[in-house]
Amino acid sequence: MRIAKITATTVTTAALALGLAACGSGETTTPQPQASASASGPKFAGQSITVWRLGDPNEPSQKYMDDLVAEFKTQTGATANVQWIPWPQVNDKFTAAAAGGEGPDVTEIGNDQVPLWQSQDALAPVTSITTGGEHAQIPKNLFGLETIDGEVYAMPWGAGTRAVMYRKDWFEDLKIEPPKTWDELVAAAKKIQDEKGKDVDGFAFNGGSDANHLLGALAWSEGGEYAVKEGDKWVGKLTDPAFKTGFETYTGLVTSGVSGKSRLTLNTTDIRTRFSNGKVGMYLTASWDIATIKEESKGKVKEDQMAFFPLPSKSGGETPAFFGGNDITVWNDAKNKELATEFVKLATSKKWADRYALDGGLLPVYPDTLAELAKDPAQAPFAAAFAKAKAFPADPQWTEANETKAVLQNAARSVIEGKATADEALAKANKELEDILNQS
Repeated sequence: MRIAKITATTVTTAALALGLAACGSGETTTPQPQASASASGPKFAGQSITVWRLGDPNEPSQKYMDDLVAEFKTQTGATANVQWIPWPQVNDKFTAAAAGGEGPDVTEIGNDQVPLWQSQDALAPVTSITTGGEHAQIPKNLFGLETIDGEVYAMPWGAGTRAVMYRKDWFEDLKIEPPKTWDELVAAAKKIQDEKGKDVDGFAFNGGSDANHLLGALAWSEGGEYAVKEGDKWVGKLTDPAFKTGFETYTGLVTSGVSGKSRLTLNTTDIRTRFSNGKVGMYLTASWDIATIKEESKGKVKEDQMAFFPLPSKSGGETPAFFGGNDITVWNDAKNKELATEFVKLATSKKWADRYALDGGLLPVYPDTLAELAKDPAQAPFAAAFAKAKAFPADPQWTEANETKAVLQNAARSVIEGKATADEALAKANKELEDILNQS
């Protein structure tokens, strides 16, 4: 496992590779004075907004929201009512709200979801927040998915990428070194199963709603792509040899027996629960799972029993990680957009955005804080992952392909269950993907 300290210079270089540091290096920048929302406080006194947070709260995230809401009330006189939306319900809740149902005033949103919901006229511009004060320190290229036709529709709140979480205590007991190659990872997974039982997944196969975080990493590491834009048309690349190689590595987790065939539809949340219950040795996730695992396991899995290493590729080296992130934005049907915008402005100020990221196991969006984080060996694998990180096709229809239609998940299951060859499954998936991405 390579978790030597990464210098601030290295992190800045990694950030530049993705355009993260477009506005400076790791040097600390003195925030510019900015107007306080308290100047408008009296006119908002007694008013309220609804804020959606995504996922299930744990102790740090709940404390963060309690403190943020208290600060918001101090500054504006208004109340923010927080509702937590479990991940499996997010797409349905957004769909219902966009169709005219009861929606939020402010919502957390995945950065790759912004183009979809903006195309549905569900998001209001928040461009005004980006133009002055300390918000101007957020690197401009972090707004790649958020900027459409010159308007910014969401503010970056925290960046995320993934690495392999493993049971450090199991590795020590079984004298397993953190894998640096794919073959070493498979060997470690098999050894875990031999010692812990066949009901334990040595390395858990993710075939659920976020399956492409794992599949994408393995396909990208071979030089594969999902689709590329040629002119105004998406051309699928799932049948290219490079993508096929990564796809076969992905399905091989089950066909080789290191992950159970009965668990083909589990997503990261389901896998995390099994990890908490001692049924998983390794899986791809991020450090935000640590706090929840400690709670779910009722203290049986302690923080010092968990650690991370970069996901190795089959052809050698580390895989590219998915470049994700969580944003916060104003819902277009907000009853009071001015007040909602004040909440987004406060939440993404340096104090509160830094805390959101650090409390939530994400990477901070302010460059100087990211540089400091890289000095922590526990976080170094995630900071370093920015150097190779990639994203899914930037198209509003990607969510339909990825979640609603589960194009790649279905292709993988058809191969694992022996219903199709990899060539057959990928040819079918490629046509489906093109049809979805090219919908007008």
